[in-house]
Amino acid sequence: MPVSADVSQNGHVPLIVSIDVGTTSSRVLLFNKFGKEVTRHQIEYSTSASSQKYTPAGARRKSLNDYLARAQAGDHTPKTIYSSVGMMIEENDNLEIEDLNEKLTEKRGPTLRYPKPGWIECNPTTLLINVLQCLALSLNSLNRVNTLRMADSKLPYKVKCIGITNMRETTIVWSKRTGMPVIDYGIVWNDTRNGEIIRQRERDTPAEQVLELQNKTGLPLFSTYFSCSKLRWLLDNEPKVREHYESGDLMFGTVDTWLLYHLTSTNEFVSDVTNASRTGFMDLEAMKYDDMLLNYWGIDRQKINLPTIKSSAEFYGTFRAPEPLRNEFPPNLWDVLLKFQRGDIPIQGCLGDQSASLVGQMAYTKGSAKCTYGTGCFLLYNTGTQKLISKHGALTTIGFWFPYLTEGDDWNQPHFALEGSVAVAGSVVQWLRDNLRLINRAQDVGPLANEVPDSGGVVFVPAFSGLFAPYWDGSARATIMGISQFTTASHIARAAVEGVCFQARAILKAMSSDAYDGDISDDIDLLESGIGHDHTCAYEKSLLSTLSVDGGMSRSDEVMQIQADILGPCIKIRRSPVLESTALGAAIAANMAYKTPEERVLWKDLKDAKKWIFYRGHDKNEEISQDQHPNLKVFRSQSEDEERRKHWKMWEAAIARSRGWLRDAEGEHPQVLEE
Repeated sequence: MPVSADVSQNGHVPLIVSIDVGTTSSRVLLFNKFGKEVTRHQIEYSTSASSQKYTPAGARRKSLNDYLARAQAGDHTPKTIYSSVGMMIEENDNLEIEDLNEKLTEKRGPTLRYPKPGWIECNPTTLLINVLQCLALSLNSLNRVNTLRMADSKLPYKVKCIGITNMRETTIVWSKRTGMPVIDYGIVWNDTRNGEIIRQRERDTPAEQVLELQNKTGLPLFSTYFSCSKLRWLLDNEPKVREHYESGDLMFGTVDTWLLYHLTSTNEFVSDVTNASRTGFMDLEAMKYDDMLLNYWGIDRQKINLPTIKSSAEFYGTFRAPEPLRNEFPPNLWDVLLKFQRGDIPIQGCLGDQSASLVGQMAYTKGSAKCTYGTGCFLLYNTGTQKLISKHGALTTIGFWFPYLTEGDDWNQPHFALEGSVAVAGSVVQWLRDNLRLINRAQDVGPLANEVPDSGGVVFVPAFSGLFAPYWDGSARATIMGISQFTTASHIARAAVEGVCFQARAILKAMSSDAYDGDISDDIDLLESGIGHDHTCAYEKSLLSTLSVDGGMSRSDEVMQIQADILGPCIKIRRSPVLESTALGAAIAANMAYKTPEERVLWKDLKDAKKWIFYRGHDKNEEISQDQHPNLKVFRSQSEDEERRKHWKMWEAAIARSRGWLRDAEGEHPQVLEE
């Protein structure tokens, strides 16, 4: 029998709002007890590249005038464009595309700017406006849903609290006096303008100091990713930032801090611990800013305002629509926000995006892991309350901290995670489509790769911009090896998909090694070979027997089966039943901010959340029909042990040959001979 999620609370059914600010779009979703979206709204950002008319795939973004002209000519094709990450998207009632509103982009400028190669900037004010617009339109949709529900004699929905998730490391500075940005941009996480600062530090920092600082932060010291070197660049290169810093007026924060400051009635200046751990200023064990780290980057604690570090689930403040932005909205939408704020809705959950995905994937038990296949690929391995500093190429981060939970696995303590990232995942599919033109649509890659049983000896290392974890080689470049006259488009497509999946396996091996005192990677290979009939595996010994997956590539059954075959019988792949796992994680965090199980509006604890979201309110051992959860699917290896080991050796050989390409090309290696 179906179980109803319409649990009444004082004559209504509770919902939680999730605000999700990503790298290329912002969205607001309203979740019910099943983890199902009741309403949503999303805005795809405009970019400074939008004026570019053509890409190898044709027109990238068409203007609204183009569509109006076509409509007048009788062409009513939907407004469809390529998104900033190369996916085909179509404007509809729940999705706005900023580039299709020329008046708006002319007024505000693009939300994302690419002023120089490697430079990526965001407009902090526009990010805030987009969040408020998504919220207002989602609430408008909720009003329509409630009208229909009450006409059908059903209880209306009511929002109880708000959670936030956001792209991490993105750096924003603003004035304490005015609350407005000091400069008209923030530096996005994947911006590399701070490269020379990093290279200089790498030349000047003694090895023993490197280890000491990395042990404090859990992060690689010489990386352009993190906020510390971005703030240093701003102080060195932006006179206005330096002026506000010297006068003590400068406020620094990541996207979560910027949103919480402007969306709370008391302008709360706080950061969640998962975001603070990515700044490079926080000691992982103390959960506080560290003077040694601040001094290393030349930051004077007396001159800068740093947000207070909070847990991932506690009351941050009451929602308020910021009055200075009133003129950016039509009166009817502003009225929706004002009505909403009269309900004294608490904002009380916050997680960085990859931590939110870990929680939304229900990978909150020690030893569990999740992998998000987006443009790149992010894999987190939950190490519980134990902080592990990786010796095998992963970094250490905070998974979540829910202080009010009292049930199970020390969930009220900060949970750590090892993290590995792959630079290229979905973007290799985009490359196959746009550059090689092997496929017309991204979703065609799985069927094309599945036309052949293997890659026919072809190995594709998709290192378009170097190799990330666990190899960390910026001088590597993409290679396709093993091509013969036998090779077809299907072999190339399969090798490209396998290139992503092999990197995920490499990260998992590194993390499993870090989780134990010794390196168990050899044991993994031996035990994968099927010694004994039960396929007892080292992964299973480390509790890592399931990899939870989400993101664009995970929607392909063919791709996920390839991933399962590459991992072998030790790990099964479980695809999330919720496509928006990141946003769901923020909603779960907000729910867990209530101090007692009785107060929590949707789920009593994390186990209860899993019961309702994964099993539709049934106990785990009850049979659940596929039509109740069509997206939830488990993939197990169907590969032969000998073949799998052979293909892994081929991958490792290809990695060895692709590494150091730029250094070799410049003659820095002695084995490169000059004519």
